[in-house]
Amino acid sequence: MSTIKKIAIFASGEGTNFTALCQAFDYEKMPVKVTLLVCDHQNVNVLQRAKQEQVPSLVVNFKDYADKAAAEAAIIKKLAAEQIDFILLAGYMRIVGPTLLAAYAGKIINIHPALLPHFPGRHGIEDAYQAGVSETGVTIHWVDEGIDSGQIIAQHKVPIYKTDKLADLEQRVHQTEHTFYPSIVKELLEKGEF
Repeated sequence: MSTIKKIAIFASGEGTNFTALCQAFDYEKMPVKVTLLVCDHQNVNVLQRAKQEQVPSLVVNFKDYADKAAAEAAIIKKLAAEQIDFILLAGYMRIVGPTLLAAYAGKIINIHPALLPHFPGRHGIEDAYQAGVSETGVTIHWVDEGIDSGQIIAQHKVPIYKTDKLADLEQRVHQTEHTFYPSIVKELLEKGEF
């Protein structure tokens, strides 16, 4: 029997990718378990989703700490206690600092709702829509010290139709995320890259 790989998912809001990831893994076929949700906000929907999936949550208010390094040190302490193997960012709207990056070097990936390097940052879908481009997509990438600047692992294109409203495009991108992210994580695990 393989040792179970333990995942922490970091999220800040709605949590649809959190749910998609939790439900994607068949523990009997693949020894992987979403073990912890780390959230930097209180009273957001992802915390309810974690309860539904029976995944414990750690809520970290960064204002309660002297600085980002101190907050990340508290997160690392909890990750170590839970024996977390790797981290998936799923709508986590905070730049990962050097403290956490050092502790989990090569063990953190992120999903971004655009075809990087185009449209990095918080508003990837809206920025692509406003730019009038004919396609956008979803990028899975390793996390580094920059904003959506880590090495790209995989991308999936999503067309932008002339008849699209922003909400139409958002829905199409999110639908893509919910299947694409779990499939790439599974591939990484099967290849032993995590």
